[in-house]
Amino acid sequence: MRNIVVTDLRQIPLENQRIEVIERKGLGHPDTICDSIMNDISINLSKEYLKRTGSILHHNIDKALLAAGHVETRFKGGIVKKPMKLIFGDRATYEIDGDEVPVEEIAVQTAKQWFKKNMRFVNPDEHVVYQVEIQPGSSALTDIFRRGGRVLEANDTSAAVGWAPLTKTEIAVLKTENYLNSKEFKKSFPESGEDIKVMGLRKDDNLELIISMAFVDRFIESEKHYFKLKEEILENAKQHVEKNNSFSKTQVQLNTLDTPGRGIDGIYLTVLGTSADGADSGQVGRGNRANGLISLNRPQCSEAAAGKNPVSHVGKIYNLLTFQIANKIHQQVQDVKEVYVWLLSKIGQPIDQPTVAAVQIIPDGHVSFDKVKKEAAEVVDSELENIEKFCMELAIGKIPVC
Repeated sequence: MRNIVVTDLRQIPLENQRIEVIERKGLGHPDTICDSIMNDISINLSKEYLKRTGSILHHNIDKALLAAGHVETRFKGGIVKKPMKLIFGDRATYEIDGDEVPVEEIAVQTAKQWFKKNMRFVNPDEHVVYQVEIQPGSSALTDIFRRGGRVLEANDTSAAVGWAPLTKTEIAVLKTENYLNSKEFKKSFPESGEDIKVMGLRKDDNLELIISMAFVDRFIESEKHYFKLKEEILENAKQHVEKNNSFSKTQVQLNTLDTPGRGIDGIYLTVLGTSADGADSGQVGRGNRANGLISLNRPQCSEAAAGKNPVSHVGKIYNLLTFQIANKIHQQVQDVKEVYVWLLSKIGQPIDQPTVAAVQIIPDGHVSFDKVKKEAAEVVDSELENIEKFCMELAIGKIPVC
């Protein structure tokens, strides 16, 4: 028997609260770069371990620092004076029955592939240097994998929380960044870099979006030209937001630090489309939460999901699973207005047997809560029973983490 507790939550649903603040760090933000690359390394290591042994071995690739480089921005194209440095950290299995696993090579090649795929102006061989500090794992944690079993034991005592549904403000912030970093948008506005952050503020039914967007200097001829292009991009973004949302009023701002008359010092230019080329460093875990957003009104988990192993590290598994369970409860159980799901692990306990699985539901009030409670508990139990399948989907990259 699993310890599943379902209670009603007596609070106003977030959608009906007066103030809501949401943030999303986009594709080329230094923190998102770290999260994305380290998680891809975990995926590629998992595939390598599966190919060699039929199972996923111990690794946690969840520590990284992208140290900013140094550039000189110029109208019509600047120069890179010092490359960015990507430092990979934490633990992995380097040897299987005497055969070496090329962990360092997998890490570096994965990073280079990510840059090639996602950053139009970053040459991964010239603009980034790589420092691999991934070490073999501790005997206590690697032994969890040797014990085997249908599901492994948790390698940490940790808690996670997920919720559903997304509010229309959360959806607006998410969709706006996705649009601004889409191939369609970049084709129309190639001067728009991948480093985009969207901050959303809702007051009652009025939405304000504050967008930070790195411009790529090779496309900018002058200060006057920058502000002309900025106005075109801002107008396009405004039209997209108004067309795809139903707020009473929307306001969109772009690069609010810009100061006309200060030349290149008063505008947001980069050489490579990311502030990491010369201004801002990044770390794993400082970016978006597991559902791709930083929702300040919601409870948050402090664990970084990106890069952790997908079969025993509850900091990853529960981080993503809580959102999946919450979504399924909201979709499958009648009379659920808003739901929060909490999972607490105990180190050494099987991951399908959390210390507690707690569900908090704001009901609509039209159906008996006893019925809601029973059906919600059944969803939780089913998801935990099938956690092995969920873990494999994490392992091969079917479930995004940022």
